[in-house]
Amino acid sequence: MEWHITDAQSLAIIDREIGEHCLTPAEYEIVRQVIYATADFEYQHLVKFSDNALQAGATALAARATVVVDVPSLQAGIFPSLCDTFANPIYCGVEAITRPQKTKTQAAWGVETLAKRYPEAIFVIGESATALDTIVDLIETEDLNPALVIATPAVFIDANTGKSRLQNCLVPHIWVEGRKGNAIAAAAIFNSLVRLAWQAYGS
Repeated sequence: MEWHITDAQSLAIIDREIGEHCLTPAEYEIVRQVIYATADFEYQHLVKFSDNALQAGATALAARATVVVDVPSLQAGIFPSLCDTFANPIYCGVEAITRPQKTKTQAAWGVETLAKRYPEAIFVIGESATALDTIVDLIETEDLNPALVIATPAVFIDANTGKSRLQNCLVPHIWVEGRKGNAIAAAAIFNSLVRLAWQAYGS
C-alpha cells in the first residue's frame, strides 16, 4: 500500500480516539486498519482473535499457502498486497467451476469445492454466511484443517451461528463478533496481516 500524509493523520486520529486498550501491538494494528477502512470505531470491540491466529496466519502466508475467498470483491481487495509480497495463489468461491447445486448458494458450493482441493489453505469469508457455515461443517467433520479462517460476514438469520461454531473449532481464526461485518473488514484484516507477516518473513 502506498501511504500518504493523510493516511498517517487519519491513523493518528484513530489512535487518539481509541486511547488505552488491551490489544497486543499486532492485534491493534489490524483493528485500527479495520476502523480506518470502515470509519466504524465499534470494530475495536468486535474484531476477535483466537490463540496463535496471527502467528499461524503469518507463517502460512510466508509458506505461500493458498488463499480461498468467498466473493470477487474480496479477491480484488487483497490481490495487490499479495502481489507485492508473498504472491500466494488466490481462488474465489463464487468463481469456482462447480456442478449445478440447488441446496447451497454459489459461494458456499464454490468454497466447499475449493476446500476439498486446498484443505490447508487460508480461508477468508467476507460476505457469505452460508460459505462460513460450510467451512465450519468441514472443520467439524475433520475434512478441513485450514491454516487460518478470517470470518466477517454480516448475519441476520440465525445470527452468529457460523461465527459461534467457529469459536469452538480448534483452528486459528479471526472473526467479527455480532451481526456486523463485510468484505471490506475482511480485506482490511487480511491486508494488515500480510504487512505484518512481510515485516517478519519478507525480504
